[in-house]
Amino acid sequence: MKIEVCVHANSKSPRIDKTSDGTLHIYVREPAIEGKANRAVVEVLSELYKTPKSSINLIHGIKSKKKIFEINK
Repeated sequence: MKIEVCVHANSKSPRIDKTSDGTLHIYVREPAIEGKANRAVVEVLSELYKTPKSSINLIHGIKSKKKIFEINK
C-alpha cells in the first residue's frame, strides 16, 4: 500500500490530519535535519497502521515536504 504524506517538521503540537483527497498531513516535533523528521514520520505511521517500522519504506521525496511511503504488511 502506498501513502502520500505531507510532513510538517518542527511543529509545536504533533498531530495527524487527513484531507479530502486522502493525503495525510503529519506534524512532528523533530527538525528536518539528517532524516530526523523522516524517522519520526515512520514511527507515527507504524503506530497508526500497527505495523513494524521495518515494513515502512520512504520511496519518494526524501528531502521534500511531500513524500510517498510504502507499507508492506
